[in-house]
Amino acid sequence: MKPSAGKSASKAYEAEPSPNPRRGGRPSRLESEQLREHILDTATREFLLHGYGATSIESVAREARISKRTFYHRFDDKPALFAAVVHRIIDRLRPAAGMPRLSGATLEEILEVVAGLILRAALAPEAVALGRLIVAESARFPELAAAVNAEGSTQEAIGLIAGLLERERAAGRLALDDPAFAAEQFLHMVKTVPQRRAMGLGAPLSPSALDAWAGNVVALFLNGCRGEPETKETKKGSR
Repeated sequence: MKPSAGKSASKAYEAEPSPNPRRGGRPSRLESEQLREHILDTATREFLLHGYGATSIESVAREARISKRTFYHRFDDKPALFAAVVHRIIDRLRPAAGMPRLSGATLEEILEVVAGLILRAALAPEAVALGRLIVAESARFPELAAAVNAEGSTQEAIGLIAGLLERERAAGRLALDDPAFAAEQFLHMVKTVPQRRAMGLGAPLSPSALDAWAGNVVALFLNGCRGEPETKETKKGSR
């Protein structure tokens, strides 16, 4: 019998005592926002511990100690709840506003900063647990991957990196035909193996190994980008 997606999630998502429900009267705006966050806290634990298929609106309402009427006042259905959970997880992993994300005098230094941000987000406990859930259940529930893709975080990262590469190409320091394609490859080079290992598909990388990984990926990537781009003429000559 295969283990459920929840059994492999971090113990950080074990149930916590829920606050006492407010008795009587219409909740204030602040109380309403706090209640929504409480429902999302509960739903996050339920989804990441037990999986999408095994989590129901009834179980979330029970664990959150709310009525189904209160739930439906805030979320249309389970897919909408899951989309809200995904949005909050991804939003929390984005760099803080005003953070000096692109500090560094050279492109290599800048890309090392970017690689560190990518790894921090990809290896956060909630991101790893969400990744396990998507891998385990997206074949049955295609809406799971759709909810992640709808957030656009991958495209944001690709756009940021592509902008850096385009600037270097315009200055004649890189030989690239398609900066956006190169940026996507860089993103996957940085995160794919460390994230797969964190999900249990191999031994997780240590902090020192992750630092070395980021530096090695940047070096390999830039060595490729500084080569001569293949043209139609060189293609013909190689035949």
